[in-house]
Amino acid sequence: MEYIKIKPCKELEPYIHFFWELKGNPYEAQWERVYPDGCSGIIINLGSNCLTDNGSLHLEFGKTYAVGAMNSYKDSLIDMDTHLAGACLKPAAFANFYSYDPQNILINNTVEFEKSNSFHADKIFEKPFDYFNRFYLDRINNKNIPLQSVIRDIDLTNGQISIYELAKKNCTTVRQLERNFKKYIGFSPKEYSNIIRFQNALNIIQKTNQHRSLSDIAFECGYYDHSHLSNEIKRNTGFWPSSL
Repeated sequence: MEYIKIKPCKELEPYIHFFWELKGNPYEAQWERVYPDGCSGIIINLGSNCLTDNGSLHLEFGKTYAVGAMNSYKDSLIDMDTHLAGACLKPAAFANFYSYDPQNILINNTVEFEKSNSFHADKIFEKPFDYFNRFYLDRINNKNIPLQSVIRDIDLTNGQISIYELAKKNCTTVRQLERNFKKYIGFSPKEYSNIIRFQNALNIIQKTNQHRSLSDIAFECGYYDHSHLSNEIKRNTGFWPSSL
């Protein structure tokens, strides 16, 4: 499998993590698993029909799809003729480019876009990343990113900040935070914080040596104990920590 990702142009960096392109292995098909990261995305199928959403959806050639943020892992079958490309948007940045239903409607879902919001397949093949930069530069409808300061506080603490502290620090109420997170991200602020905390723990587990105990990592990442961490890893990835 060939997977390339590239940062957007400077003007788009506040809104987009990266653009990406994926091509299947010419010799064999394989299942590819994606873990929750709090982000939504846009994807276009440039190859043969691709089975995704744990086998429940076929992505059709030439069609563009909105991919909602996830609170569990998702499997896709990448075969020899798979060719996908798209954009990974930063949390809450979907509204900077698209007028759509509240993001909680899209959680764990992949939804086909109407033509007015879709990429043009015939313009992508030669230089997909140049095309994506132009496409999104032309689509910015609001340069203010909703919840930016709140998201920054969660990210800087690796998800280890209480919702009450978040609300107080950002001069709002817990109820208003809940409403805005459901609208712009899809999750509650607590659910989003849990995903960021999980991602931090996963990164440490994958990079640490075998001499460090799971209990130490659990304590560092704000989990009650190693069992709590193990269960969160299992729920978000489908694997126990020892299998990662």
